[in-house]
Amino acid sequence: MDAVLRADAAVLLWLNQWVGHFPAWDAVLEVFISDYFAPSALSLCLLGMWFAGRDARERDRYQRATIRAMIALGLASLAVLIINQHLFRARPFIDHEVTLLFYRPTDSSFPANPAAVAFAMASGIWEGNARVGLIFAIFATVWSVGRVYAGVFYPLDILGGAAIGITISYLVGRALRLLEPLPTIVLRVAGMLHLA
Repeated sequence: MDAVLRADAAVLLWLNQWVGHFPAWDAVLEVFISDYFAPSALSLCLLGMWFAGRDARERDRYQRATIRAMIALGLASLAVLIINQHLFRARPFIDHEVTLLFYRPTDSSFPANPAAVAFAMASGIWEGNARVGLIFAIFATVWSVGRVYAGVFYPLDILGGAAIGITISYLVGRALRLLEPLPTIVLRVAGMLHLA
């Protein structure tokens, strides 16, 4: 286990060493990895997915994927919260000398909540539209790796968060299929209220 943690720290330090060498890149990344930009952009994309679709069948598929993504994102956040109650890993800037592009979070580093949320959304959307799901996944990857680069997460924190998000999204998809016709009823009622 010590070898894995040393490798984890080595990857972090290798990425973080580049902070300050490319000021324009750092400025863009500071905005992108903030607590506001990526969540807002992903949420707006979910809203767009809800109303997208060339016909009723495609719109239904997109709305089901959006429901799955929203439930998965909430449950992924809850899973990270529960894990953080029982497991604490210090942030990289506590144990290593890193250059920060971010404020100093005080919660546990493992698992990374941003990765859990972003990958839960990406894998939820994947079911409805693989191309849009891939864009979400790329966005989630850049957001997550950017936070390692910025010195606030270790790579294993990101991998743990991503695994939680993807797993929960898969389980939510299975549960929604088992709960049929409830999702169909919800979509019909939303349609009658002009919300879908």
